[in-house]
Amino acid sequence: MRTIMKTDMAVVAAGLSGLAAAISAAENGLSVIAVEKASGTGGAANMGMGPLGIGTRQQKENAFNMTPGEAFRIHMNFVHWNADGRLVHDYYFKSASTIEWLEDMGVEFFPPITAYAVSERQRAYATAYPTGHCVKPEGGGMPGPRCAGTMIKRMTERALELGVKFLFQTPAKKILMEDGKAVGILAVDAEGNEIEIRSKAVVIATGGFGDNPKLIKERLGYEWGKDLFSFRIPGMTGDGIDMAWEVGAGHSNMMMELMYQCPDNMNVFTLDGAFRQPCLFVNRHGERFMNEDGAINSTFTGNAIVRQPGHVVVSVLDSKMVKYYKRNGVDFVDHVHGCDLFSHFEDAVSQAQAMGYEYLYCADTLEDLAEQAGLDVERFLNTVEEYNEMCEDRYDGLFEKDPQYMRPIEKGPFYALKYFAGAYGTLGGIRINYKTEVVTDEDEVIPGLYAVGSDACNIFGDCYPFTLGGNTMGFCLNTGRMAGEYAAEFIENI
Repeated sequence: MRTIMKTDMAVVAAGLSGLAAAISAAENGLSVIAVEKASGTGGAANMGMGPLGIGTRQQKENAFNMTPGEAFRIHMNFVHWNADGRLVHDYYFKSASTIEWLEDMGVEFFPPITAYAVSERQRAYATAYPTGHCVKPEGGGMPGPRCAGTMIKRMTERALELGVKFLFQTPAKKILMEDGKAVGILAVDAEGNEIEIRSKAVVIATGGFGDNPKLIKERLGYEWGKDLFSFRIPGMTGDGIDMAWEVGAGHSNMMMELMYQCPDNMNVFTLDGAFRQPCLFVNRHGERFMNEDGAINSTFTGNAIVRQPGHVVVSVLDSKMVKYYKRNGVDFVDHVHGCDLFSHFEDAVSQAQAMGYEYLYCADTLEDLAEQAGLDVERFLNTVEEYNEMCEDRYDGLFEKDPQYMRPIEKGPFYALKYFAGAYGTLGGIRINYKTEVVTDEDEVIPGLYAVGSDACNIFGDCYPFTLGGNTMGFCLNTGRMAGEYAAEFIENI
């Protein structure tokens, strides 16, 4: 059985970018139907913290006065101009009004965490530029993972208020085309019934392919569960990208927002944060490969890890370092794990051991630690000896590690944790122009078809720009708003 519905705009998926597109279109007078394969809105954004904004009231009130133009130049220089400059420009210049737009819906944000004095080695990290706007959780609480879920609630309420119709557990299967134009979508509901939605514009917002190990292997070369442990939001399998390609959409560069993490990190969260301190990082050969004071930048460290054999590294702590961190606090606070990581370190170790966690190692000798972790024992011992000598000399002759973080590995028991490449999700696949219109590989517009968010995000060059934090959510929100506005303009001129 097939049901036929009519609307001005059909939105494929109701994650952050799809919600933004639906609200924006409805505010511009369009009727909107959004199909979503999950049972609720938000997708991966429910796990996030908040979006980027440049030139916002919150920043100005905290004496951070970066302009959109400055952010645009920083971004384009970071990616060596390997991005659509017009799209990046329009995104940044729109971002402050998007924060206000969300506030009008009832979303509240924490003040930005500014860093007036930040070490030279940390300036590539987002704390140098407080551009992310963490959402205040409903009911109170501190910034942290999942606090953006409150933003999703407010946006969903706004969409319903505007008359947006949501069809949940109803994945889209096909984009309908006539005379080279997008004229709707075909979807299937939970009972297997086909729903044909005829529309004047279609927006693809399916969030990438982070839950598709096969496509990740084919396109990016990582084998999930072996050398990649990324976030997998159920349902993000690249459906929208495939549907767009089927109707002639051009291909854009596809990548992952690389970072690093230990497997099942949410269940060993304290340990995942504790071993990110500037201790000793070695690869499978037992050799150093980076200056560990860069560990705070998860993107750069993720890039370094994927260059190592097996895409795996081991972080090593000794008992003196654990004692030091208990007494003095951590060197790095990353705003995700917080700073209270060592007051219950031994308890966290015991809990991980009790659950049979296989990526944590504890030993009274370095030889035993290396054997447990699968390191080349002799080379590891040589590395520790060399590193300890450099600690004594207060000079890292290999990687110029900041001397204040040069602490020797010498007193047992010793602890080690394995880290692998991780990722927040995938980016790119569908080629768009600065109006978020889908274009062919020859840059010809496919009338009526738009793509937003992670399916179309191809502005980061080869890695996530941590210099300007909140960028992925910011891109989702702003391209969603832009698509709604441009689609309304397109429909008005039909």
